[in-house]
Amino acid sequence: MEKRTNKRKWNWAQILAIFVLVTLVISMVYAIVNLITAPSGNVPEGQQTKGDYSLMLMQCVLGVVVLFLPSIISKKMKFVIPNAMYIVFIVFLYCAIYLGEVRSFYYLIPNWDTILHTFSGAMLGGLGFSIVSLLNNDERVTLSMSPVFVALFACSFAVFLGVFWEFYEFAADSFGMNMQKTMLEDGTMLQGHAAVADTMGDLFVDFLGAFVISIVGYFSIRKNKKWMKNFEFKKLDEEKAK
Repeated sequence: MEKRTNKRKWNWAQILAIFVLVTLVISMVYAIVNLITAPSGNVPEGQQTKGDYSLMLMQCVLGVVVLFLPSIISKKMKFVIPNAMYIVFIVFLYCAIYLGEVRSFYYLIPNWDTILHTFSGAMLGGLGFSIVSLLNNDERVTLSMSPVFVALFACSFAVFLGVFWEFYEFAADSFGMNMQKTMLEDGTMLQGHAAVADTMGDLFVDFLGAFVISIVGYFSIRKNKKWMKNFEFKKLDEEKAK
């Protein structure tokens, strides 16, 4: 009698997801321990306060939730997220939360926040293209969408989520955080134009990243180049048929 072996195939997306999950959980423990012992008032420059560790903890918790979100949504909506897109998403999450907040890259690396916002604009623009592609492959949708409309939707979708993120940062800062970078690391509050420079800069590069990927996506559709194919969602029955 022939034995059947079911070996689970590991892929880079799964490996990276587990690595980031473990990293975030460890960072949560680190943030909780230091939240108890850290000072809450004014501290010497370079020393972190309770507010810093509160932000770190909140971001790590959010990161864990968001890490599982694509899997939950894809199962509920019955579609498959390509490994290429999921890997890009995981790498961004790691750079934004662990490197940015836990390792303080936002302060240590010049323009780290700007780089991530530009990257996220492009990533969300690609997500917009994937959503339209999924709708186009649904027999219940009878609209024929032009390349211009698809590109415009992708860009608008990315910018909308960028604006929503700035709402989140504003709400978090109401509880003593410094996500909008309206104060310096030593606690000095910025005034006037300097106080809104971070938010406006984030929105601008969000748009820039989304605009670039929208142009790429437009010509991909117009010239039938399949440049975005590795980032397109697939219906679950189509994936099983392969």
